Amino acid sequence: MVINMAAGASEAELQHVIDRVRECGFQPHVTRGTERAIVAAVGSGGSRSSLEALAAAPGVETVVPIAHPFKLVSRIARSERTRVCVGDVCIGGDEVVVIAGPCSVESREQLMSTARAVKAAGATMLRGGAYKPRTSPYDFQGLGLEALQLLSEVREETGLPVVTEVMSTDDIELIAAHADMLQVGARNMQNFALLRQLAKTDKPILLKRGPSATVKEWLLAAEYLLAGGNCNVVLCERGIKTFETEMRNTLDLAAVALARELSHLPVIADPSHGTGRRDLIAPASRAAIAIGADGLIIEVHPCPERAMSDGAQSLNLNEFAAMMRSLTAPVRPIAMGMAVGA
Repeated sequence: MVINMAAGASEAELQHVIDRVRECGFQPHVTRGTERAIVAAVGSGGSRSSLEALAAAPGVETVVPIAHPFKLVSRIARSERTRVCVGDVCIGGDEVVVIAGPCSVESREQLMSTARAVKAAGATMLRGGAYKPRTSPYDFQGLGLEALQLLSEVREETGLPVVTEVMSTDDIELIAAHADMLQVGARNMQNFALLRQLAKTDKPILLKRGPSATVKEWLLAAEYLLAGGNCNVVLCERGIKTFETEMRNTLDLAAVALARELSHLPVIADPSHGTGRRDLIAPASRAAIAIGADGLIIEVHPCPERAMSDGAQSLNLNEFAAMMRSLTAPVRPIAMGMAVGA
């Protein structure tokens, strides 16, 4: 249930509504807009009829039920689109954000050369894996702490905010000390213990969609983060498993549009994992932007044939620069019943 306060409602009237929501057995989550406040009542077991009666409370404009199981993520709970700031980079604003870098941090030289090149080409954030979830236990698993230290060093030199994946609740504090944004990988999208702990951090979260997850399940995973107190969440469509065999995954562009329709959170696309083919990354990137993606995350390596992970879907430095040029002046859509940025 969402209680929309009237424009000009007093702090005392807002506090009264917050107190009554608690008395009804629900948890209040307050969003303050430029003109009015919204109180989302979430939880179960409380009195819905008592919430509906709040329509008669002073300062209340409307009381609206939320049909979706994801309450705080829903557009109904927040009319304005969320903008997530990572350092000086704003995801969900007017500009398309491009995050680029190697799948895995392999060495200082590899990371530094990649970071300098992607920044020169127009990328505004750096990605790089320190801990790698691999299908085979014999594959390269990442450099761990050494990689985190290298990411910090390269950030200091280039100024690029860093995003890297966290796989375990035991590693959150360590990784948060080195990264500007924490990534929840596709395999951990429904690792609810991890999500609950990440909800307590003050770091922005990049939440990738699982390869077999529905959009509803993806948004409910984000709900764990918001319900736990972390509202700085960016959704990432990274491809799903289908019957297609020519690509690693199927990049679900419709899901990008649907997630932006159902949720106020920023949505970016991962055409590297979404296709698994370097020849499809540029056209898939343009398509993602055309359908409304707020950004892209792309794997780049100085020498993909020597990459210790995901070389087949990594662009080399020149290919990435060429792809960035192909994205010049993208047309952002006005679609799905709303103006982009509204």
